[in-house]
Amino acid sequence: MNNLNIAFISHGGGPMPLLDDPAHADLVVYLKSLARKLARPSAILVISAHWEESVATITASPNPKMLYDYSGFPADSYQLQYPSPGEPILAEKIQKALQSADITAKLDYQRGYDHGMFVPLILMYPEADIPVIQLSLVNTLDAAQHLNIGKALQALDHDNLLVIGSGFSFHNMREFFAPNTEDRQVKNHQFEHWLQTTLSDKQLTEAARTQAMVDWISAPHARYCQPREEHLLPLHVCYGLAGRASDEHQNVTIFNKQSSSFVWHSQAESSPS
Repeated sequence: MNNLNIAFISHGGGPMPLLDDPAHADLVVYLKSLARKLARPSAILVISAHWEESVATITASPNPKMLYDYSGFPADSYQLQYPSPGEPILAEKIQKALQSADITAKLDYQRGYDHGMFVPLILMYPEADIPVIQLSLVNTLDAAQHLNIGKALQALDHDNLLVIGSGFSFHNMREFFAPNTEDRQVKNHQFEHWLQTTLSDKQLTEAARTQAMVDWISAPHARYCQPREEHLLPLHVCYGLAGRASDEHQNVTIFNKQSSSFVWHSQAESSPS
């Protein structure tokens, strides 16, 4: 399927991008600009770091509710609404694509939109008039399995789909609030450089790129940046679906840490220079 755009984004901390938090100002600017760059999608598929199931699971409600899966924030953050409709037909297509690749998949008619979905989309598409569905991670947190999920989604037939992997390339909660020492900056920057090189270097073969993503834990300071990999795995799904080097990479600063976003533009359109 050529007429789709794919983006992995670092989505920030809880609802903070929507609360005028200075530490998220770069991210807010980036997400708004990203939406302006991309062709308006007919539907959006979000792979959120904030949803894990024993098997790949897809939201299938025509009108998902809100799921405020964070705590300790101002009362207004529990009143946020994103009334975008679901897309049950697309959910069924995704289930069939995964099952055709021998990946167990189920539909969930009850689960609402989590903040990995609604926080970035409120910034990107505030009108909430584009159908959205979510796809869970699998709680094995196996890198190869999530690459294969992405690869299976290549069989999807849905015009002008936007796929968003909503995670965070640096997700060490304790370190977000630690002194920003040179040693900590070096660790953060070296892992980010590895990610950028691995996903953007067009000289790498796809076999080598795939193996690097499977073996991501061997990257410099991988476990410092990702003590638990659920915020990285949406990137694996995105790359598995794209199957090629990214077209665009952007670093944004969140909580004094560099965090990456990657974009694969539709091959049916001319990619930006």
